[in-house]
Amino acid sequence: MITPRQKPASKPLSAGEALQLLEQHAREAQDVFASRVDAGPEVLDYLAKHGATATRRAVAANPATPAESNHLLASDVDKSVRKALASKIGRLFPGLLAEEQKHLRDMAIATLEKLARDEVSEVRAILAEEIALHDCVPKSVIQMLAHDSDPKVALPVIEFSPRLDDRDLIQLVVATRASNILSAVARRKNLSGDVSDAVATTLDIDAVAALLANTDAAIRTKTLDKIISQAAEVAEWHVPLVVRADLSRNAIRRLATFVGSALIDTLAARSGLDEATRNHLKSKLEDRRSTEAAAEAAVVEAARQAGTLNEAFVAEAVEECRKETVVRALSVLAKTDEATVRRVIESRSAKGAIALVWRAGLSMRVAFKLQTQVMRLAGNDLVPARRGIDFPLTEDEMRWHLGYFGIT
Repeated sequence: MITPRQKPASKPLSAGEALQLLEQHAREAQDVFASRVDAGPEVLDYLAKHGATATRRAVAANPATPAESNHLLASDVDKSVRKALASKIGRLFPGLLAEEQKHLRDMAIATLEKLARDEVSEVRAILAEEIALHDCVPKSVIQMLAHDSDPKVALPVIEFSPRLDDRDLIQLVVATRASNILSAVARRKNLSGDVSDAVATTLDIDAVAALLANTDAAIRTKTLDKIISQAAEVAEWHVPLVVRADLSRNAIRRLATFVGSALIDTLAARSGLDEATRNHLKSKLEDRRSTEAAAEAAVVEAARQAGTLNEAFVAEAVEECRKETVVRALSVLAKTDEATVRRVIESRSAKGAIALVWRAGLSMRVAFKLQTQVMRLAGNDLVPARRGIDFPLTEDEMRWHLGYFGIT
């Protein structure tokens, strides 16, 4: 019988329970030591060999783990351990090479090489991401990763590694048709004229666009001329070509023969143009605007005849910022001339635009998109819908704003 002052005897542990408890405490102790930088090399080496997966993973991530243990963990059966090691080795590699003892430096390189050959691409990709910017990595490792079959491994090294020289890059360009590989080369900082020539020769759309957009790429005049000769049908090249600072006068004139009116405007705004080139661009701009207006008028007329010149048609044109299409469509639907519609839009009068859309028989949703997408109004200049969908002006107010622009 137990008195109030007596405690019940603890239930005796079975042998199995005792071993389980002992193992649990051992694992907890291992986990604590595995992450400590002051655990000592002997302890970390023991844990790398005998610890559970979580413990070995912690040892792999521990910057104090000795070189021999790192090399052992590079062959660990669990990929999560090798991923943790790849992240650490890649990040700390410059410091590991600073070791005074040659055998430690050799061990660090051997570990790096083993991880670069890992059968799991995730491990190789982590390593590649970490070492891409280092200039102390053995070139053999960089070349191995640059030619990896998995783009997640190859691309960071190809785009950023300072260990790849012009010869390596040209060989990569010549050896592949993969657009992502070519684009990674094209995006590199301080790209030489020789490598730019190699990329341009492929005429890969994405890669050449990346090359043109790379302000650090040296592109020879004859290379730009070659690209321009193929660019008329490649819309992706128009903007990066037009904004390049190194265009010759001849290149500017040639571009003006096929880019849109907005891009001719951009060319004309460049500083340092001679009077003859300015006049040439002005003439091309007038021709292009006339051509574009005729094309947009044809699209609107076809929609009118097909019975599809409606809310959906105008909303799509507004969302795509096709200003001339919007002007022509509103002109037809509101029964007013294009010059007046253009004057309303260019006046930046939100209320005038709302009244014009109302007259065209369209919704406030279109009127609001017209303000933001085409007129580029923002903040206090915007006039939103009432109750989310209704016109915010009375009919009398809208007629007054129409009259202000001469629309009766």
